Amino acid sequence: EGKHRGGDLKTRSTEPVSAVTGSPLTAALPASTTGKKSIVLSSETRKELGKQTKVTKEERRAQIDERHRYLISRLADGIGLSEQEVEEAIISDDKFQLLEQFFAPNGLKKLLFFYQDVLQQKTNASLRSDGSTNSLLHKKLFITMGSTEDFTGTCAFFLRTSDKAVTASNVSQEMNFGIFDCSNGNILQGLEFFLSQIMIPALKSQQTWGAVKEGLKNSQIQDFLYSVDTFVGTLSSSRQNIEDKIQLTKMDIDIYLGNLQNPSDYITAG
Repeated sequence: EGKHRGGDLKTRSTEPVSAVTGSPLTAALPASTTGKKSIVLSSETRKELGKQTKVTKEERRAQIDERHRYLISRLADGIGLSEQEVEEAIISDDKFQLLEQFFAPNGLKKLLFFYQDVLQQKTNASLRSDGSTNSLLHKKLFITMGSTEDFTGTCAFFLRTSDKAVTASNVSQEMNFGIFDCSNGNILQGLEFFLSQIMIPALKSQQTWGAVKEGLKNSQIQDFLYSVDTFVGTLSSSRQNIEDKIQLTKMDIDIYLGNLQNPSDYITAG
């Protein structure tokens, strides 16, 4: 009998037992109480991820040289952020490697940044055991390929002028920088402003056109500028047509059909 009791002790659960059901007490407690263990684990996981993120950011910060500084300076001036804010956004971006691809010989031809409102998901596991989230809009500067995110704010772009490697000594000569503002949500208006107020005046004031010796007097150059002017005019017309579009509203047809009693009424109404 003593051996039998000893066997019971070895197999007995170490969890507290409910006096009502005889089942482990954790099964009888509310989910909010029993979920504490998983919440602690998720908190530890978040802390570990935070440490890894911090290490990654510091490694990237150590890679920043004069080429990156040039980009950061132009972005800060163009968008209206401090250089520290721009640097923090860049080293925190999961597309950070695109900068090196842009600097490399025969690398990316363009490097795009969006600065606009984005949804930030915040999960508070200690308050919400179901894992539900709160969504908050906040301004964010991020690197983009331009094909996956909707464009609703400001686009800053760098364009390569050759296939040479971008170095600290030639960074200002090997790329062009520009800002395309769509903060009002109207892409056509933003493009129209960019071309009419920035690009066309710059083109018309340009003195040298490469191999074309005559410059602005050359017929091909004049045709090109005329086509750009025409395109801007088309943009303006398209924008105005869209803004003046006809909006259909739902009508209560019962008001009109209620008095139609027989076929002759329908014929008269038609």
